Amino acid sequence: QVVHFDSPLERTSHAWVRGTNSYLPRDIAVQWARDVDPSFHCRASAQSRRYRYVVLQSDIRPSVEAGRVGWAFAPMDAQAMRCAAAYLMGEQDFSSFRASQCQALSPVKTMLALDIQQRGAYWRFDFEANAFLHHMIRNIMACLVQVGQGKKSPTWMAEVLAARDRRAAAPTFSPDGLYFLGPRYDARWSLPAQTPTFDWLP
Repeated sequence: QVVHFDSPLERTSHAWVRGTNSYLPRDIAVQWARDVDPSFHCRASAQSRRYRYVVLQSDIRPSVEAGRVGWAFAPMDAQAMRCAAAYLMGEQDFSSFRASQCQALSPVKTMLALDIQQRGAYWRFDFEANAFLHHMIRNIMACLVQVGQGKKSPTWMAEVLAARDRRAAAPTFSPDGLYFLGPRYDARWSLPAQTPTFDWLP
């Protein structure tokens, strides 16, 4: 996550990081700090947001990585899921993947990338969009898994999207394995595109 704040104090970037981290709980840590122009806003200046879903495909449930990965019992077909994902690209009305408690003003979002890769027993689903609806990624994941396991055809994704009705999609997928990789900003802000924090992910 990226935040911004105004301060009358002058500190080095290193001092801001170390000083702030000394007050934070063990599971939260500032990764970097930069001086930016006053016109910068951490949310409004973001061009897109990125998420990653890591899913273990195995007939044995996760153990060591329990709570850190999603789980798919049956084998999945990468090509079928990629075909289904193609229907979601570009500007779309994602009402079918929107949670009932979503407070977004519009269900129309632009999917910029949806990359699916397999590494051994682990699957990686990388999402990038200008913005996301509440539970949008979890609901899309549920549908992708259905397609990957052969329960639905890739064209079913297009039918779900066109329905603009949450009842048309699969039940919401587990939150385990879903990671926010951060926002993406224009190069003029000179901000890190990513941090080593997620380098351990498959």
